[in-house]
Amino acid sequence: MTAIEVPLVEPGRAAADGGARSAAPLVGRLRRGVARSARWAPYLFLAPYLALFVLFVVAPIVLGVWLSLHDWDPFLPTKPWVGLDNYVDLFRSGSPIRGNFWRALRATALFTALSVPVLVTLPLALALALNQRFPGRSFFRAMFFAPYVLGVAVVALMWRLLLDPHIGVINHLLGKVGLPADTGWTTAVPWVWVSLVGMTVWWTLGYNAVIYLAGLQNIHRELYDAARIDGATRWQQFRNVTVPGLRPVFVFVVTMTVLGSANMFGQAYLVTGGGPGSETRTTIMYIAEEGFRNYRLGTAAAMSYVQAFFLALVNLGMFLLFFGRGSGEEIH
Repeated sequence: MTAIEVPLVEPGRAAADGGARSAAPLVGRLRRGVARSARWAPYLFLAPYLALFVLFVVAPIVLGVWLSLHDWDPFLPTKPWVGLDNYVDLFRSGSPIRGNFWRALRATALFTALSVPVLVTLPLALALALNQRFPGRSFFRAMFFAPYVLGVAVVALMWRLLLDPHIGVINHLLGKVGLPADTGWTTAVPWVWVSLVGMTVWWTLGYNAVIYLAGLQNIHRELYDAARIDGATRWQQFRNVTVPGLRPVFVFVVTMTVLGSANMFGQAYLVTGGGPGSETRTTIMYIAEEGFRNYRLGTAAAMSYVQAFFLALVNLGMFLLFFGRGSGEEIH
């Protein structure tokens, strides 16, 4: 009689193997669920920002385009569709708003042309000085940046008092040293432009300087050491090391400064009131006047998009200038 061999299996091991096999589908489902959650996790974190972006950026853009295609008065029951007439009126000869719009655009371009070169070069010189090692460096950095934390209303009202032609401190001090004490800083051309550019430079100088300073600290010191070993002068180090290393920062500063200058409103509104006459009435001032004083929101929206188009062309030109072909190799 042949004996039947029965494999010996430990009871605990058999139970463990059976439990593992029964738990395998559950573990697989859990892993697939975790993988799906991992794919959606970035979108969940982005959801609050995307919601705010759509609500406060995309929706206003779409609404603005819709307004620009209508004769939109918020206090009238009907808003007639006019198509592109609001845009055409900005270029059509004989249009009542054409002359005012282009004068405002010219004032904006003049302010931008006067302020941007100063706000690009002067902060760079200041950043180069503040990047050196000297006692009190942190104090001076904070002092130059401090005006930027003030609101435009505070800055404008303070400078309006200082520049007042009759009771202003500046004219009083000029008279003390034998210079004309009746200069129309806020009432006469070209002094109104000197005033607006000067207070804007004083206000925003520190911000651009801090941006430049951050860029300077990201340039490797070994590049300067190698240039000195090769006998490069300070000017050659600046031209061949500092300028290429600051190119992305320089483009950012120029772009933000152009956008900020082109959208200047508070300084002119609170200091000169757009005067003398309409000499310093910028595009933003005229858009606000048309939209919220004359209640022609469609015309105001059309003007804002025309200005945005011109700014886009300017920024595209700057991008091609700095990063187009032939702009040189960047330092990494």
